[in-house]
Amino acid sequence: MTGGPAAPKTAPWRPAPGPVVCIGETMAALAPDPPNPLATAAQLRLSVAGAESNVAMYLADHGVEVAWLSALGDDPLGDRVRAAVAAPGVDVSHVRTDPDRPTGLLVKDPGPAGTRVHYYRRGSAASALGPDLLDGPPARTASLLHLTGITPALSESCRRLVTRALAAEPAARPYAVSFDVNHRAALWPDGTAPATLRELADRADIVFVGLDEAQALWGAQLSAQDVRAWLPRPRILVVKDGANDATAFTDEGAVTVPTPRVAVVEAVGAGDAFAAGFLAGLVRRATTAGALRLGHITAASALQVTGDHGPLPDPRELEALLALSPRAWAERAAVAPSA
Repeated sequence: MTGGPAAPKTAPWRPAPGPVVCIGETMAALAPDPPNPLATAAQLRLSVAGAESNVAMYLADHGVEVAWLSALGDDPLGDRVRAAVAAPGVDVSHVRTDPDRPTGLLVKDPGPAGTRVHYYRRGSAASALGPDLLDGPPARTASLLHLTGITPALSESCRRLVTRALAAEPAARPYAVSFDVNHRAALWPDGTAPATLRELADRADIVFVGLDEAQALWGAQLSAQDVRAWLPRPRILVVKDGANDATAFTDEGAVTVPTPRVAVVEAVGAGDAFAAGFLAGLVRRATTAGALRLGHITAASALQVTGDHGPLPDPRELEALLALSPRAWAERAAVAPSA
């Protein structure tokens, strides 16, 4: 028979309402300003850089209740990092101060082939983080923890932290876990990255991975659908194909949203911004396509500045972008943040 009422669709999975906690190292960052090669730069700009705190700052920009959990040295760079992450409204009250270890530092070296990054983080305060971080606030009361594949590469204790956060089956965890693969080859000299990152990612509820990094880790010919077969367990898997599109695999199937064209100043930080936008969409109960759009819009904010954290469009422009028809979205020439 036909013509009867359609059976209601099962509501897509979303994290429970509540605060988000982003866990990981943030460093002080030096970069040439303007972005010329380091060897010829006339001056350097001091800022901060950290994948997890980038996500936290953009979540705060989107009005999401969020805390950043980490450790900093008892030094001026640590003070600078703490203040910068707190500025958009991120809760930094539980960040530890380590009197014996320094705040990490990175130096950016822009060039024609892209930006090289030199890290000075060995023995940093954040490298001493461990699984006990999950026993107290704010992790214990979070609805969602956001982690990346950078943290387990920093030290054995950091690897145990991430492993413990993902140890239980999703239904048994007190929080959902978002995991950005964020492969940094220089941090994995022993060749363990492919197996370790696959195992960790496949235990998370939400996973972000670039198609290019998935191919570098698990097979040069992988498609987005192949990545889903490689990581079958996450409730939501987002595969980002750079300037082409991003695809989210959920219990509703696959949804692909093309990447709007943007004038790129620097690509560093765009992946973190995308993750924050997508998570903000989930928190807002947006559709999967809407969350992907918000990810793209937020990534554009990072792409058009020399630092990792750029301004979002004003609220009216943001809502107009989200309301575009699929055709108008696909044809859009650029997504630009407000001046």
